[in-house]
Amino acid sequence: MNFLSSWVITAKAYGQALQAVLARHPKHITASLAALMLSVGGGALAIANLGPDASNLPVRMVFENLQTPDLISQGLALEQQSLKLYRNDLTRSSDTAESLLRRLGLIDPAAAAFIRQTPALRQALLNRSGRTLSVEANEQQHLLKLTTRWLNNENDTQFQRLVITRQGDGFSYRTDAAPLTASVRMSGGAVASSLYAATDEARVPDSVTRQLAEVFSGQIDFHRALRKGAIFSVVYETLEAEGEPLRAGRILSAEFINGPKTYNAVWFQEPGKRGGYYTLDGQSLRRAYLASPMPYSRRTSGFGMREHPIFHTQRAHLGVDYAAPTGSPAITVGDGIVEQAGFQNGFGNMVVVKHSAVHSTVYAHLSRIQVRKGQAVKQGDSVGAVGSTGWATGPHLHFEFRVNGRHVDPMTLALQAEAAPVTAEARAQFNQRAALARSQLVAAAQMRQSTVQ
Repeated sequence: MNFLSSWVITAKAYGQALQAVLARHPKHITASLAALMLSVGGGALAIANLGPDASNLPVRMVFENLQTPDLISQGLALEQQSLKLYRNDLTRSSDTAESLLRRLGLIDPAAAAFIRQTPALRQALLNRSGRTLSVEANEQQHLLKLTTRWLNNENDTQFQRLVITRQGDGFSYRTDAAPLTASVRMSGGAVASSLYAATDEARVPDSVTRQLAEVFSGQIDFHRALRKGAIFSVVYETLEAEGEPLRAGRILSAEFINGPKTYNAVWFQEPGKRGGYYTLDGQSLRRAYLASPMPYSRRTSGFGMREHPIFHTQRAHLGVDYAAPTGSPAITVGDGIVEQAGFQNGFGNMVVVKHSAVHSTVYAHLSRIQVRKGQAVKQGDSVGAVGSTGWATGPHLHFEFRVNGRHVDPMTLALQAEAAPVTAEARAQFNQRAALARSQLVAAAQMRQSTVQ
């Protein structure tokens, strides 16, 4: 056998082995060759474009032995690698261990049995709604790792984490806690029917909507003065667990354009003092009383004479009624002490808050009471939930404002004297915060406009 014949036989053997590898991994090999050709071609193109005219270059011959890549060994290495799959989903209240894993694309009876037989895992994963799950699986659709995170309470500063890991033929799990991290989010929208509907369309969290209504409640009557087409921009904190948003935090800045008037607000806390919202020129937005105990519900009956809905006679209505679903929070309009908390005849479940020597407010027809007599409350605290106890034809909140025991129209007392503006000592610090707020609100407005377009 001469040299040429032996070379041909060797080449055929390599060709047959390479063909077998290509048959098993056509996509991997094709992608690798394409990437190699593109990288070589791209580099050559870059050098050609950046170099001088080829006609001016000296010409010389260079000979070099090149070793071709060992495609057979590379193909065999690919065959030995395991493919990992990743997927995210949310828990549902109707989940079983099997349905949960099946929705995540897993077929793993052993993992389902481990979840079903472990009390801590059943409690964290089953009969729960809205918890984000992330899973890692192998090519056989078997679970390798599952992670979920949640908050025990709405105001927690730490999140809870559960991790399930496959170990050989079995599984292990661990639970721990870690601090939430804050990031900034921006949003905005236009009001077509109500503030709540507008923020819902803009995917603003409900807690941020409540804050937005409270921040501007002393300037805008959201029941009577909110115009169709009013525009809002809001910048707020989002508290995250390893990059996953778990809850919204505080509003950092906001702007509301209602007809010809523009209102803005920025959060600022002077050292050693209670934080609050201010206009961008440093005037406090905190008033002695909020305009409403339910900032964005529908006002159904005002102060004055009306036909009583039950007795059908003309009687003085000594408060204001707000229609809202049962369970909606009723908040105190100002700081004070709970003077009464209990059931009282036609008022049903009722709370009376005394704000000063002469001022008090009443919250009636509650489905439940969340404060006790003698308890100190702050402006915006929930005192109970909307209901229809007592003489009521449907779920609503009856709200009264009394001065020395005499009933007064709450709308005339909503705009009280403002709190003190930013002090001179904190003015420089506030100006820096206000400048940042202006730039953030401009960015939020641009995002809103781009979304509309």
